[in-house]
Amino acid sequence: MRLGLFFIVCLSACSNAAPSEPAIADGIFAPLGRPLPGLSAEDAAAFERGRLVALRQFTPADGLGPSINATSCGGCHERPALGGASGRYRNFLMVGKFREPDHGFEPLGSNGDAQEYSLVDGREPSDPETVVTATRHAIPFFGTGLLSEIPDAELRSREDPYDSDHDGISGIANVDHDLVGRFGRKAQNVTIEQFVRGPMFNHMGLTSLGLTDADRAALPIPIVGPPSSDVADDDGVSDPELARGDIVDLMSFALLLAAPTPDAPTVQSERGRGFFADAHCTSCHVASLAGPRGGIPAYTDLLLHDMGPELADGIVQGFAIAYEYRTQPLWGVAAAGPYLHDGRADTLDEAIRAHGGEAAQARDAYVAMAPDARDDLVEFLLSLGGRNTRGTGTVPSGTLVGEVGSYGGPVAGLLETPIADFLAGREVFDRDFGFGVGLGPLFNGDSCRGCHSTPTIGGAGAFDVNVVRHGMLDTDGAFTAPTIGTIAHRHSVDGSVRGAFDDTANVIELRQTPAIYGLGRIELIGDDTIRAAEDADDLNGDGISGRAHILADGRLGRFGWKAQIPDLDEFARDALSAEMGITLPVQDGRVFGTLRDDDEFADPEVSIEDVRTLVAYMRTLAPPPRTHHDIAREAQGELMFTTFGCASCHTPLLPTRMGMPVPLYSDVLLHDVASPEARGITDGNATPREFRTAPLWGLAQTAPYMHDGRAFTIEDAIAAHDAEAATARAAVSSASAEDRAALVAFLSSL
Repeated sequence: MRLGLFFIVCLSACSNAAPSEPAIADGIFAPLGRPLPGLSAEDAAAFERGRLVALRQFTPADGLGPSINATSCGGCHERPALGGASGRYRNFLMVGKFREPDHGFEPLGSNGDAQEYSLVDGREPSDPETVVTATRHAIPFFGTGLLSEIPDAELRSREDPYDSDHDGISGIANVDHDLVGRFGRKAQNVTIEQFVRGPMFNHMGLTSLGLTDADRAALPIPIVGPPSSDVADDDGVSDPELARGDIVDLMSFALLLAAPTPDAPTVQSERGRGFFADAHCTSCHVASLAGPRGGIPAYTDLLLHDMGPELADGIVQGFAIAYEYRTQPLWGVAAAGPYLHDGRADTLDEAIRAHGGEAAQARDAYVAMAPDARDDLVEFLLSLGGRNTRGTGTVPSGTLVGEVGSYGGPVAGLLETPIADFLAGREVFDRDFGFGVGLGPLFNGDSCRGCHSTPTIGGAGAFDVNVVRHGMLDTDGAFTAPTIGTIAHRHSVDGSVRGAFDDTANVIELRQTPAIYGLGRIELIGDDTIRAAEDADDLNGDGISGRAHILADGRLGRFGWKAQIPDLDEFARDALSAEMGITLPVQDGRVFGTLRDDDEFADPEVSIEDVRTLVAYMRTLAPPPRTHHDIAREAQGELMFTTFGCASCHTPLLPTRMGMPVPLYSDVLLHDVASPEARGITDGNATPREFRTAPLWGLAQTAPYMHDGRAFTIEDAIAAHDAEAATARAAVSSASAEDRAALVAFLSSL
């Protein structure tokens, strides 16, 4: 442990005696995502208002951006309930450099956080001065208010900077304005205000005013912290972009989240508790800390500890240097994976084995245990809360997300066995694919559900899970794909490296994640039905010249923004490989997807049974239901839809081969709808300016819109149409406000 920083540490911190553990406080536990029991009506209302702020999808009109990693708090703190962690697809990067001549660490990006997306140019470029890059995994904040109440003196009483008791453990507090930090991977935040307002600005670009002392005192759990400063930007939206009331409500939500309810002790978990203590894990993961309510059993001392060179990330925050991290609370750890600051560990066993530095002795003691003893210790950790939500994904096994025919539910007419198949396929769709099964080496998502989740599993993706595509366009408009492919992946298995990007690319184009509701019905539409609407040379002179995307092997494409995928079997194979880096088994007649890679995991990395089950789920996922709110206005809007010319491409109904009507509002053809200055990529024989007519069913529930997610409202999406759609767009623009409102009401009902 370093000695140079400890001139500010009180001499009392060198005491050899470990403080005694108080009796556990009453009334602090609840299921994950629920508030502390017994709240007043006023506090319960503040919690609910804050919960809604945490779920809100912010848009550029709200001040989002101009550079972002996320569009909502819930996007990164989603699992298994709001306030939790997330899959690896939500990891973000911290970046920095070393100053000259003192070689002090200097954060880059937004206070050290690198942003993935630019709302202006698509991908946010890396800062050329970056010399340190480190991955961060989202932290659950269940029980945060209870941790904020723990007195500084209680934490500092556990410091031992010089290891005076010679146990190899020498934790120190991270300090800001003489106050002890307790939030963040390096305890760099003293208060929940810093923990909330900082990420809102660093990851979403949302500005806010600092809270006054009166604001802090009025919170459900009052806080004391360093001086609070305002944050502002120049994105064209008036500052502050977040109302003070929204910030206070969001902080109230975080402060009032209950601690995870632990399991009732069992013989095995109690044996594991003993092994946990015998290995001296409790030297850092202390069973409870003394707060004003009593003992707070978070299994942390909230201090910084040296975790060894293997976990060092080069990031300096406050007094925490490269290899130092805050002791992570263990309550609710069953639901917090993947584990460690960068999410490198799939399992608790892997996480324990990765400990080093001051934790090396405890790690070695664990490794030396008999297998049954290690199992008991892990069982004890799992008993600390969250086990009932533990699974392969986010949806409890065997439960329907929606009723038959609703969002996320199966199509009507399935018998009992197909329902079981539907649920089995949904498990594959919802499953988090970890490093241990071959995820990567480059990836955008670690599950299908991660990008297809709005409004339910199987839905669309928010702007912050857009895929970045890139390439080169020459002066004649000819497109060349980079040697690494057109996808610029967000993540790398090597957490110190950003996803690959070809710096010679002069075109960056985002791809918004479309919903997969009802795709099985679209698959049943005959090729002849789709091709009957082609008019590639605009022979009828209506300005509309759609054409089918015919693949090189003669198959007709119908899925994807450029209709580049012919069927759902290929759709699944393409996504598993292109977005997750998963290798696939050979299937007769199937050419999409990668069969092998050079990582250490045996190919294929997913079974043929899982692929088939996944496809069966997608085929039986119901189309979005029609939802009426004002039938008369919607009828007027439907008339306007035809009158304006929207139905020329967005064909209301196409029949399946068996004659079943499919109300997808698409002709499944390619059209040029790009603006004159648009610069895009080629996919198959679809040119940079051509896109498949997007189905409109489910429109109101699947924002943002357009191929790149540029439109956050239906009105914005209409205004973004051009070329073949310019006449229809102009008709809408010149219509009366009443007719435009009726059109939006109709589209929203789909």
